Amino acid sequence: TMGNWLVNHWFSAAVLAAWLGINIFLFTYYFLSFDRDERYFYTRAILGSALAWARASAKCLNFNSMLILLPVCRNLLSFLRGTCSCCRRTLRKQLDHNLTFHKLVAYALALFTAVHTIAHLFNLERYNDSQQATDGSLPAVLSKMHLHGSNKWLNPIHSNRTTVEYVTFTTIPGLTGVIITLALILMVTSSTEFIRRNYFEVFWYTHHLFLIYFAGLVIHGIAGLVRGQTEESMEHVPPHLCASCLTHKDKDCHHCRKDPEFGSIPAESWKWVLAPIVLYLFERILRVWRAWQKVVVTKVVMHPARVLELQMHKKGFRMEVGQYIFVNCPSISLLEWHPFTLTSAPEEDFFSIHVRAAGDWTESLIDAFQQQKPVMPRIEVDGPFGTASEDVFQYEVAMLVGAGIGVTPFASILKSIWYKFQQADQTLKTKKIYFYWLCRDTGAFAWFNDLLASLEQKMAESGKADFLTYRLFLTGWDTTIANNVAFHFDTATDTVTGLRHKTIFGRPMWNSEFGAVAAAHPRSVVGVFLCGPGALAKSLQKSCHQHSSLDPRKVQFYFNKENF
Repeated sequence: TMGNWLVNHWFSAAVLAAWLGINIFLFTYYFLSFDRDERYFYTRAILGSALAWARASAKCLNFNSMLILLPVCRNLLSFLRGTCSCCRRTLRKQLDHNLTFHKLVAYALALFTAVHTIAHLFNLERYNDSQQATDGSLPAVLSKMHLHGSNKWLNPIHSNRTTVEYVTFTTIPGLTGVIITLALILMVTSSTEFIRRNYFEVFWYTHHLFLIYFAGLVIHGIAGLVRGQTEESMEHVPPHLCASCLTHKDKDCHHCRKDPEFGSIPAESWKWVLAPIVLYLFERILRVWRAWQKVVVTKVVMHPARVLELQMHKKGFRMEVGQYIFVNCPSISLLEWHPFTLTSAPEEDFFSIHVRAAGDWTESLIDAFQQQKPVMPRIEVDGPFGTASEDVFQYEVAMLVGAGIGVTPFASILKSIWYKFQQADQTLKTKKIYFYWLCRDTGAFAWFNDLLASLEQKMAESGKADFLTYRLFLTGWDTTIANNVAFHFDTATDTVTGLRHKTIFGRPMWNSEFGAVAAAHPRSVVGVFLCGPGALAKSLQKSCHQHSSLDPRKVQFYFNKENF
C-alpha cells in the first residue's frame, strides 16, 4: 500500500523530491531569466527562445555534474555510515541507494545534454542565417557589428563561408561539447546491466572517460561565444529604446548615438564541480594509499564449481559483517578493481573472499592461484566498505535471502552469529534468523555446506536449534537428481547437501514465507536482506510492503539490498 511505502521510503522520497525540485527551479528560473532579461534582448533577436533552452539546460547540467561523483565516494559513504550508527535506521538505509541515485543523476545529465545540444544546433543555424542575411533586419544588422569594433560583435560567425560544422569542430565550445557528449554516451551505454555483468572490463574502462567529461566541462564555456549586452552599454543605449534605431537610421535617435557593446557570459561550470572534484581526488589518493599496504594470502582453497576461496591478512584491517572490498591483481591488470563481499567474520584473525568464475578477470585470477607457483600472485585490497548487511544485528528478526554466489555476505553474518554463541554474547539483539538460499546447481552449495553443518551442530548443542531456520531452494535440476531425491526421501539428512534441512526444488512462494514470519512475530521489526538480482529485489520489496502492518506497533518489514 502507499501508506507502507511512505513509512519505509519517506526519506528517499524527500531526497528525490528535493532533487527534482531544485532541477525544476533552476531550469524555470534561468529559462525565464534568459527569455526576459534586457541584457539578452539583442541575443534573442538572433536566436529566439533557443537561447533560454540552451542556458537553462546548462545550469541543470552544472548542478547534476556537481552531484554525480558524490554517490561513488565510497570512503565518504563509509564515514557517513559510521557517524550515522546512532541515527535512525531509515536514515542509514538511504546510503545504500547511492548507486540508484548515481544512475538517476546520470540519466538527468543525458536528458539535459540532449536539450542543450539540440538548442545549440538551432542557435548555430540561426547565427549562420543571420550572418548571411542581407535584408537589413535586426538579426542581419547585429551580425555585422564585428565590423564596428573588436568588443561589439554579437554573432560568433563572422564570414559567409563559415559552416555550422566548421564552428562545431574548430571552436572550444563546439569541440569540447562534441567530446563530452561522446564521453557521456559511451559511459551511459556501457553501464547497462548486461555489459556490467558480462563485460565488466568494458564498463570499467569506459567509465574512466569521466576524466575527459569533467575536463571538457570546465573549459567548455571559457570562449564565451554566447554574449549579452554589457551593463555600461545598457545605461547609454537601452535596447527597448534603441533597437529600432539600428534598423531605421533615418529615425530621430539622438538618445542612441552609440552602438550597443557586448560581453561574454562568464564560464561557471568550474564553480559547480570544483568541490566534488577535490573530494573525489582525496578519495582516489586514499584508495591508492590503501592499495600500497601489503596483503598476505595465508590460505587458498579451491571449492567445487570453480569457486576460489582466498584467506588474507593485512595490518590494521578491521571489518564488520556483510562488508565488501575491492581487489586488484597487478599481474592480471594494473587498473582493474573488482568488488567482492567478505565471507569471513569480524571475530576471525583473517579476512576471506569467495571468487566465482564469471568473466575474463575472475577466470585469470582462479587460473593464477590454481597453478601453484612458488610465489603466489600479489593481491591489492581497498576497503572494507559498508553495505546494508552491517545492520543485520539491529533487527530482532532477520530474513536473509541469497541467490547463487549472492550468499557471500550471509556467510559472514552466519559465521559471526556462530562466534557470538560460542562467546555467549549477551548484547546480541537478534532473536531469530530465517535464511533462504536460491541456487541453480548443486555444485555451488558445496563450499557453504561445512559452515551450515557446523552452525546446525552448534545451535543444537547450545539449545538454540530454533534460532536459525534455513531453506535451500534448488531452482535448476535434472532427472538424475530428482530420482536420487525420491529414492532417499526418508533419510535424516538431505541427499543434495547432506544437511538436516531438506532442499526444496523450485522457487520460494514469498507470500506464504512472509505470511508465516508475520504470524510468528506479530510485533517485531523484521529486516529483509537480499544479495541477488533486481527482479528478486522487486518481488521481495513488494512482499515487504504487503505484509507490513499500518499500525507501527505491529510487524514491520524493512527491505535492504546489496549494491556494488
